Amino acid sequence: MKQAGQKVQPPKGYLKEYAKKKLKHLGKEIKRGKVSYLFIAPFCILFTLFYLVPVIISIGLSFTYYNVLETPNFIGWQNYINLFFADDVFLTAVKNTFLFAVITGPVGYFAALFFAWIINGFKPKLRAILTLVFYAPTISGQAFIVWGFFFSSDLYGFVNGWLMKLGITSEPILWFQNEKYIMPILIVVVLWMSMGTGFLSFIAGLQNVDRSLYEAGYMDGIKNRWQELWHITLPSMKEQLMFGAVMTITSSFAIHDKIAPLAGFPSVNYAAHTVVSHLIDYGTIRFEMGYASAIATLLFLVMILCNKLVQRVLRKVGT
Repeated sequence: MKQAGQKVQPPKGYLKEYAKKKLKHLGKEIKRGKVSYLFIAPFCILFTLFYLVPVIISIGLSFTYYNVLETPNFIGWQNYINLFFADDVFLTAVKNTFLFAVITGPVGYFAALFFAWIINGFKPKLRAILTLVFYAPTISGQAFIVWGFFFSSDLYGFVNGWLMKLGITSEPILWFQNEKYIMPILIVVVLWMSMGTGFLSFIAGLQNVDRSLYEAGYMDGIKNRWQELWHITLPSMKEQLMFGAVMTITSSFAIHDKIAPLAGFPSVNYAAHTVVSHLIDYGTIRFEMGYASAIATLLFLVMILCNKLVQRVLRKVGT
């Protein structure tokens, strides 16, 4: 007789039979939708080979010493210990990365959403032109080089020329050679280029909102555009908001290519050194692939956690 609190043991062979039934059911589902699976097979294969497998290999290499020329040597958690307790540059890179992510991430995200919302209210032709204007810096991959001319450290730099003409300074300021100027300038540059794929997804989401919802909303008591935005527009484009958040988080944490040509690599006193900069340093210059894999793994985990947190917040929009 079974006593209170005693766990019920499944019959012998139950799990084996259950697994067989599941596999049989899965086989039937695949056979029934074989055409659909055939169409998505190329993407699944490419995703597995070029995304999933490299991530798994990178996690494995993070527990080894591997310099490309020799066989990986397992060293356990030593790479992670060195990162946090013996690598001061990495800690500086973490601080800079989070500073970029905390400022440029939310500001860029809400700026893209705000401008998309404003532009959506214009006529189609004007909307198309403004969308191109805002998206142009992202289309031009090297557009940030323009800022190099603005903040050139000689007499020919636009900002230095203006400051000297106005009498604010008597000599050129070395913008990217002085660490106190580097971070503020780079934050402005990154924000200027923040109207990326997320911005286009917001435009698309706003275009697909059912117009009848606005009529019903005004009948139910909505009185202005802000209430309309919060109670109708945003809940109707949660997928686009989620996609934009993922893209914004990814770009803000993976910042490097936009800042290295301006601030240098490495920058003065590592003032603009990010986690990705550190990863590139060890992975493509020093060829310490085990150490670089540990950096990549930590960055990967942080980005996943931030994405999960943002997704949980966005699910509450309009509720």
